[in-house]
Amino acid sequence: MAKKNTSVALAPSIALIHLAMLLFLVCCTDSSSVADFLFNSFEQASNLSLDGSALVLRSGALQLTDGNNNVMGHAFLDTPVRMVGINKMAVSFSTCFVFDIVATGTGGGYGLAFVVAPSKVLPGASREDYLGILGPSTNGRSSNHVFAIEFDTVLSVQGFNDTNYNHVGVDINSLVSNVSEPAAYYTDDDKKKVAVKLESAQPIQAWVDYDGGAHVLNVTIAPAALSTHKPHRPLISARLDLSTVFRESMYIGFSSATGKLASSHYILAWSFRSEGAAQDIDLSRLPDVPKPRPPARGRSTPRSAIIRIAAPACAGTLFSMAMVMVGVLWLRRKAALAETLEDWEVNHPHRFPYKDLHRATKGFSDSQLIGQGGFGQVYKGVLHGASDVVAIKRISSNAGQGMREFVAEIASLGRVRHRNLVELRGWCKRGQDLLLVYEFMPNGSLDAILFGKGTREREEEEEEAPTTTTTLTWAQRLHILKGVAFGLVYLHEEWEHVVVHRDVKASNVLLGADMGARLGDFGLARLYEHGADPVTTHVVGTIGYMAPEMAVTSRPTTATDVFAFGALLLEVTCGRRPTSAGGGGGTHNLVSWVRHCGFHGQFLRAVDPRLHGSYDEEEVTLVLWLGLMCSHSIPEARPSMRQVCNYLNGDETLQPDDSLLLSSTDHSAQLFGPPISMTWTSCGSMSADSLPSGR
Repeated sequence: MAKKNTSVALAPSIALIHLAMLLFLVCCTDSSSVADFLFNSFEQASNLSLDGSALVLRSGALQLTDGNNNVMGHAFLDTPVRMVGINKMAVSFSTCFVFDIVATGTGGGYGLAFVVAPSKVLPGASREDYLGILGPSTNGRSSNHVFAIEFDTVLSVQGFNDTNYNHVGVDINSLVSNVSEPAAYYTDDDKKKVAVKLESAQPIQAWVDYDGGAHVLNVTIAPAALSTHKPHRPLISARLDLSTVFRESMYIGFSSATGKLASSHYILAWSFRSEGAAQDIDLSRLPDVPKPRPPARGRSTPRSAIIRIAAPACAGTLFSMAMVMVGVLWLRRKAALAETLEDWEVNHPHRFPYKDLHRATKGFSDSQLIGQGGFGQVYKGVLHGASDVVAIKRISSNAGQGMREFVAEIASLGRVRHRNLVELRGWCKRGQDLLLVYEFMPNGSLDAILFGKGTREREEEEEEAPTTTTTLTWAQRLHILKGVAFGLVYLHEEWEHVVVHRDVKASNVLLGADMGARLGDFGLARLYEHGADPVTTHVVGTIGYMAPEMAVTSRPTTATDVFAFGALLLEVTCGRRPTSAGGGGGTHNLVSWVRHCGFHGQFLRAVDPRLHGSYDEEEVTLVLWLGLMCSHSIPEARPSMRQVCNYLNGDETLQPDDSLLLSSTDHSAQLFGPPISMTWTSCGSMSADSLPSGR
């Protein structure tokens, strides 16, 4: 009995010993798992894992991307960090770092991000909007266990919840940001919010602090030149429980990517601590990064070079005469390329010297001519090196009045950047000539691919067989239409001004190397403030794409762009031009023909026969109905481009309206006079062979 009592007495003591040992082990584990480091530069940082374009420069700066297009760069700490505590809750952590984004050329992208991930390898990661973190096949999966703070310099067209083209976002398992704010910091009194340009080529400090107990995430930024201390009020403060996102051990680091737009992305210093405040960075020791070089300017031939060439061949009087002749030719050439700038021209950005454009196009040689239209000629040019290829549009005008205002708008449009818009690189005015410099699109225009390079020469030959051209698949056509729609949404709603393009048509839809659509030619575009009325101007545009109200009001609006896009929808789907000459002096009108086909229940008869029935019937029918909606004669009845995108993406269901098929009761007759003369017979009486090609 005594023995039994002794065992009972010893049991609590043994339990206490076990508990003490367990607590000791827990304390040892927790203390050993705390991460605490500071890189004032990365010159001696041997514990980093780099891939892609990432490398450490001699100065000690960590370069994620080098200004080249379509690259990714990753830099992670070699060893994982414990991010989930013994209680299965995400631990608190604090990090601060200094980054620098240097634009390439006139503008760049796409941004960089601080990343916490379960692996140093990010499977399925893509460039551009995905910042090298995730990709189309992985984006949005809860199994990603990825947390990121993005510093993004491009407004995504992927629906990533971006607030603008210069923002900070919080991403959890997806590039669709949980929270997104325009980049800015608050002054010490917490009242004034000051914008910060991320792509400023100046160091910017960022702080990311997470309280694991309160589940609160704070993100703060400020220019390093001003950030002697962290602003009291964070830019982003959000309640987020990261316990389900983090695994026990995670890798921390940075990711960056470029695409069609490119910048150089650098991390200059980095501090991190789990379960405590990160150490302060010594801003006086920040490493330098390469700054963008100014464009190379053409130089006159030095006199010494002329002398070296002429001296061996001439002597005495002959030498003097040769020098005079060379001097005269040089002066004449210099005079031919000379420019007299008005004061206002000097103050507008994105201006190219005329001599640079003259040299780029070999003196505007016919061999460089790649297009010609009613508003001028387009030349292929090479600037500052073999890789910098541009398209230069030369517009001649006798209207000197208003040129200053027009150039002001063109200079402003030079700041527009979107993946579905041809980048307007700059401009040059010389006399009454205006030269617009665009990025070069290697696959030419949609018009040329649909109808052959002789864009409108065949309109009088409607009955001849279709021209042999590159046939776009239905998937390619739909992708192109969506791209143009995204571009117009950006112009109408998402840029700082409302931009009315005024000349949406197939020949102004250009195709990049990836066959992606870019809407180009801002030569007719007009700007106005959001919420303001556009100014009345003279009628411009292309027959077949011009809204009927333009004949009365002469006022370009977003609704007139929608009308033109409706014509483009039908043109791409049917493979026929919006209008074309018919027999007996009449006019074939594509909208009316599609209405007739739909009225007789034969919508698919309108589809381009070159597709040979290889298309999704539901998608084709949707696009045809949408084309009729956009082509409505009453502006208020047309959808906005935002609604058009929603319909094309399936985010909204389009409800067909049979009244759109009744062209004979066109409401525009009361407002704008009789409709265009028609020579089409009923769709039901047509044969496939008798349909005009519209080419």
